[in-house]
Amino acid sequence: QVQLVESGGGLVQAVGSLRLSCTASGRTFSSYHMGWFRQAPGKEREFVASISRSSSNTYYADSMKGRFTISRDNAKNTVYLQMNSLKPEDTAVYYCAADRVPARPVLPGLGDFGSWGQGTQVTVSS
Repeated sequence: QVQLVESGGGLVQAVGSLRLSCTASGRTFSSYHMGWFRQAPGKEREFVASISRSSSNTYYADSMKGRFTISRDNAKNTVYLQMNSLKPEDTAVYYCAADRVPARPVLPGLGDFGSWGQGTQVTVSS
């Protein structure tokens, strides 16, 4: 079972930037596609972005395209989410997640993520 620990959240003003990190332990990080999700108060968890094992493929929710960038460093067992031009509506708890199975030939669907971190709070003030 993989353990995921997010960090980097905090309070930022609108149009500011933050970089979230998620460090994994417990299994071979480079074998798994990774993703970021978020959940705002009173709302369902929503997909943010995903990245393939080798970083060759990335996928973003439409509202994050051009503002957020997902990346990973397999040598550090870490996946990142660079968030620019933040808006108050980006306020949420952000979670990283790992694919349920290793070496999936395509990026996982939303229901294919298994292990989850505890989340990190991002608050964007107007």
